[in-house]
Amino acid sequence: MKKITFALISAAVLGTAIFIVPGGRSARHVPESAKVAASSTAERLDYFASHGWEVEEIAGRDVTIPGDFSAVYEEYADIQDRQGLPLREYAGRNARLYMYEVKNYSPGSRKMLAELLVCDDTAVASMVYSEDGGSLRLAVS
Repeated sequence: MKKITFALISAAVLGTAIFIVPGGRSARHVPESAKVAASSTAERLDYFASHGWEVEEIAGRDVTIPGDFSAVYEEYADIQDRQGLPLREYAGRNARLYMYEVKNYSPGSRKMLAELLVCDDTAVASMVYSEDGGSLRLAVS
């Protein structure tokens, strides 16, 4: 049951086109990608903590980053661009998607989850969203 829920949540987050991110396309500023080490549990937790998120790892699974981004995945990639994460550089590569429960933020008593996509021991994408299918979505940084 936990694997099915995890898969549904991952699909909802990666398969939706509505994201809450400051600034629109016209105000888009793509920071230079910085390598964010994510090979160990401590490094992954530190990444979230550095942005004020207290998280606890609940699952992880292997995924493949699409080689060609659909319009929906392009929106997801735009969020990563704004956060300075290099998702586009890893298109077509195998990665590991880690899921976390957010411990220090629960708007309207909604359970919040976070994800971190890691490829070659580098964080390449991240997001925080509500467990209810992602009605609330936030960039990590």
